[in-house]
Amino acid sequence: MNVINTISLWLIPVLIGFILLYGTARRVPTYETFTEGGKEGIKIAFSIIPFLVGMLVSISVFRASGAMEFFVNLIRPVLDFVGFPAEVLPLALIRPISGTAALGMTTDLIATYGPDSFIGRLASTMQGSTDTTFYVLTVYFGAVGIKKMGDALKVGLLADVVGIVASILIVTIMFG
Repeated sequence: MNVINTISLWLIPVLIGFILLYGTARRVPTYETFTEGGKEGIKIAFSIIPFLVGMLVSISVFRASGAMEFFVNLIRPVLDFVGFPAEVLPLALIRPISGTAALGMTTDLIATYGPDSFIGRLASTMQGSTDTTFYVLTVYFGAVGIKKMGDALKVGLLADVVGIVASILIVTIMFG
């Protein structure tokens, strides 16, 4: 175990050092290339901000308006019938939209029900098995100007549904 910790501590610095030495050996201006990459990163970060603010405001309005609670209560009988805890549904709905909001919900579920509860384990597994599909499409695709994202949306949402279903099945089998 100590060997793994030592390797993990040194892996990134050794990798960065190797890249710098390799680039220098190839006569690549490594410092200039690094600073150009930094400038490009700053430009991308600033171009992402409007998309990010729009997404976060939309999520806040959806939650604060009570629309999420209304929707969850509306389909609670169906969720109870299939054995899906209604408390986790908001996480399943928000996770494709915002990782930060989903992490907040997961934290709240774990604080409320405990990390070793069925809901805590399901929320944790769901958090790790799904992605922020709408966030990625809105922010990153929007920042680089990609307009046609229909196929990426379909595949991303399908992956999220598979992740949610797999989370429910695996947590039910392992801990249910």
